[in-house]
Amino acid sequence: MPKRSKLFKTGDSFGNSEQALMLKEYWIHIYCGDALLELDKITDNSVDCIITDPPYFLDKMGDDWNKEKLEEASQKSKVIGGLPVGMKFDSKQGIALQKFYTIVSQKLYRVLKPGGFFLSFSQPRLSHRMAIAMEDANFEVRDMYAWHYSQKSQAKAFSMDHFIEKRNISDTEKERIKKKLAGRKTPQLRPTFETIVMTQKPREGGFVDNFLKWGVGLIDTKITLDGKFLNTVMMVEKPSREKYNCHLTVKPVRLIQHLIEIFTSKGQIVLDPFLGSGTTALACKKSGRKCIAIEINRDYIEIAKTRIKGEVYDKY
Repeated sequence: MPKRSKLFKTGDSFGNSEQALMLKEYWIHIYCGDALLELDKITDNSVDCIITDPPYFLDKMGDDWNKEKLEEASQKSKVIGGLPVGMKFDSKQGIALQKFYTIVSQKLYRVLKPGGFFLSFSQPRLSHRMAIAMEDANFEVRDMYAWHYSQKSQAKAFSMDHFIEKRNISDTEKERIKKKLAGRKTPQLRPTFETIVMTQKPREGGFVDNFLKWGVGLIDTKITLDGKFLNTVMMVEKPSREKYNCHLTVKPVRLIQHLIEIFTSKGQIVLDPFLGSGTTALACKKSGRKCIAIEINRDYIEIAKTRIKGEVYDKY
């Protein structure tokens, strides 16, 4: 087990805002605080792998992840400003994400071991912004994966009838316009995948030399989801959440565990700076890895504590 002095900078109290959970038997540490501040307290080159699902800057899902605003928006018939949740298009969202994630990636670059992998979930239309941010922080963009699911995805194409009805024109003209549009909707197909940007911190020397020195930089291709050789499309259905878990973007434990087992070895440290309701930590527990995690929302940490302590297990 790595000594604390090698993980955290001398004189710093990591997670000083609140130490939320510390399960020594599983080496899981979760801290409540702002990732941009807490990451500065971790020692250089001390983390083996980073796997995270950051805020996407869509409809109040920004760097502050305001839980109350999100819940209020999602309760309004799944509509925000006349469009379904998550579908109000604004090109500034991508710009804000890239700016924020460049800073995050720079901090993550410092703490990750040479050759270590940094995997980040993203909505498909924003994955290029995320990849550029990671690349601008000197990570090597190595691949793009797809988390594929077939169930529990909302059809996002939006009918124009509502907007036509609001026009100050005659009913006859409204019907004429509807007929001309012939049922056409906004350009969104039903989503069945999310992207995962896979990057790597540059190695020191060759693959073998880097692995012998740092223990990272190569993947375990014996890991499989379906008995077949690893591929870039990973089919795992969305998880069934208990009613107590109000987080909007919970990822399947099975999927995160799969990634952890590909990119790390038992006993290594996985960092998640945006833990949410605790999926990465739970996946580390199930796969025999150690976990350092940061989450800004105290309510989500309470959910994570319940899940990690084994009181509740997700279906996937």
